[in-house]
Amino acid sequence: MSRTEALSQYRIALKAGQKCYRDCVHEKKYPYLQVLDELLRDAVTAGRVDMGIIDIPADRIAGTCYVGRRNAFAANFMPLLSPESEFALKWVNLCESAMQIGVREPISCFEFMGRFYVQEGNKRVSVQKSLGAAAISAKVTRILPAETDDEAVKVYHEFVQFHRCSGLYWIYFDRPGCFARLQAALGHSPDYEWSEDDRLTFTSALHGFRRAMERLNKQCTTEELSLALLIWLQVYSLNELLTLEEAALDKSILNIWPEVQTQLQPESIAVSTAPQEPSVSLLGRFLLPNHLRIAVIHEGQYNNGDWITAHEEGLEYMESCLSREVEVRTYRVPAGGDPEAIMREAIADGATVLFTTTVNLITACRKIAAEHRNIRILNCSVAMPYPGVRTYNSRIYEAKFVSGAIAGVMSRSDVIGYIAHSPIYGAPASINAFALGAKMTRPSARILLKWKAVSRDPVQELLDAGVDIISSIDTTTRELEHPLRGLVQLRPDGSLESLASPYRNWGNFYIQIVSSILRGGWDDPQAENCKAINYWWGMNSGVVDIRLSPDLPEGVQQLARILRRGIGDGSVSPFHRSLYDQQGNLQSDGHRWFSPDEILRMDWLCDNVEGDIPAYEELIPQARQIVRLQGVYRESIPLEKDEFIP
Repeated sequence: MSRTEALSQYRIALKAGQKCYRDCVHEKKYPYLQVLDELLRDAVTAGRVDMGIIDIPADRIAGTCYVGRRNAFAANFMPLLSPESEFALKWVNLCESAMQIGVREPISCFEFMGRFYVQEGNKRVSVQKSLGAAAISAKVTRILPAETDDEAVKVYHEFVQFHRCSGLYWIYFDRPGCFARLQAALGHSPDYEWSEDDRLTFTSALHGFRRAMERLNKQCTTEELSLALLIWLQVYSLNELLTLEEAALDKSILNIWPEVQTQLQPESIAVSTAPQEPSVSLLGRFLLPNHLRIAVIHEGQYNNGDWITAHEEGLEYMESCLSREVEVRTYRVPAGGDPEAIMREAIADGATVLFTTTVNLITACRKIAAEHRNIRILNCSVAMPYPGVRTYNSRIYEAKFVSGAIAGVMSRSDVIGYIAHSPIYGAPASINAFALGAKMTRPSARILLKWKAVSRDPVQELLDAGVDIISSIDTTTRELEHPLRGLVQLRPDGSLESLASPYRNWGNFYIQIVSSILRGGWDDPQAENCKAINYWWGMNSGVVDIRLSPDLPEGVQQLARILRRGIGDGSVSPFHRSLYDQQGNLQSDGHRWFSPDEILRMDWLCDNVEGDIPAYEELIPQARQIVRLQGVYRESIPLEKDEFIP
């Protein structure tokens, strides 16, 4: 490069710097380089580590160490000073040399929270960035922040562990748990130490993925690129990333892009709390399906579990009510079977709607959704940020509130037992709703909480504690045939009598969701709003109810019917009252309304509940998979060896 070309390059860089400055001012962002000294002023650090000389990503260089260098550069490291300045003269000299013999001397910088701050070599960074360098050689010193509860600090310490294993700076996430998920997606345990071949293979694949993103005009930050790659690797494989032709790779990225966009949003899930009449144009009405072929995918043999049996009964009811419009075929994934193959078989058989009845099938659902964008796929779970798969469950806490009120009336003491299954989304809401119902009819009521996912015999533990009423695991159907299901009372002769039981009326759900599809509700763009959709319906939709024993006193039955009717029409709300948690913190002053998402994601218990939410390590092995997928603290669960997180 000649002197003239180097000067021309400076003018190009200057324009880029001026544009960056203007854009930052317009967007009310800081227009200059970040200064490490200022960032560290109030930070508590835990030491420094010499990382040696390494190649660092140019787009991770965020600023300079000292305030004196700040105003010469815009936030993108492009120059801001006049071409006639001494600064510009030195920049042009460096640029000319870089193009003739390259930049041989590494810069010196500090790495803090995953970004780099230049101690010596600011102009070298500016020149190399202006020439399009992806990596810059640097002598790096890492500054470790002290561990705190701040999410960014937690993510950074996860990165330190990942970097210790992989040696890579090219990947960075802005949310916890993702580095472990990346290791799992690559088939590694969290502490797997990468070989040089691993690094070269992954780096090659990453650069290929980045080039594909550029071809598709998907411009994004390192964090956004990393998330997109993680999602891609959860659907496809690293080998496919290395071997796919450009057209096939581009198509696969477009397949998962809606999920990437969804997960990049602060609120990625739209909670539907009741059926809504779809708005369909006159032309659209002529394109509506008049017949649906529906596939139901069960995990294992359906008659081995009450949960799946209840879904079967609901689906049979739906098919009998809509026999002219639908055809239902059931498929079962045997133990150790391939759910993706079963779903592909169902689609080959002509199914256009897939209902999958257990959360463990969510990973297979995501993969099939990416391959078949025209297939409507639903999974019985909650809080899944995957727009290609809609999730559904029920607001069972509403019926729990009614059963709590019954328990408060019927108990012979102030201590009432409660057995929860697993600490998953919605479980704390059910516990709290029951506790508030009991407190409404017996202000002195205390709820003694046990977990089936922890205890081998929670019923006996509660009986040993002297309780006479227990809210046990609910029945899955309308019947009260099981003496240990629902709300049960200890009789004087030592036997247990069922008083009431919340239940999910899956038949009503399936009728309403399938009818909505037939009327065009699924494809209503107003319903989607670029978010994952979670159907979370309750008493007002007929999807949740409570079965009352005929032996209940008439007054108690009347109270239960009044509460049930009030919840259905919205005049009664279990959580619209003054609420304190177990630590004495005010959760509600009685005036605010909890949003559906706040109720679903409750991770605290009311002050009249004795017991706590068990830690992941306390759970019995059989309960860990569902908690891994649906647990209220799923993002913070450490990955175990050979365990995969979707």
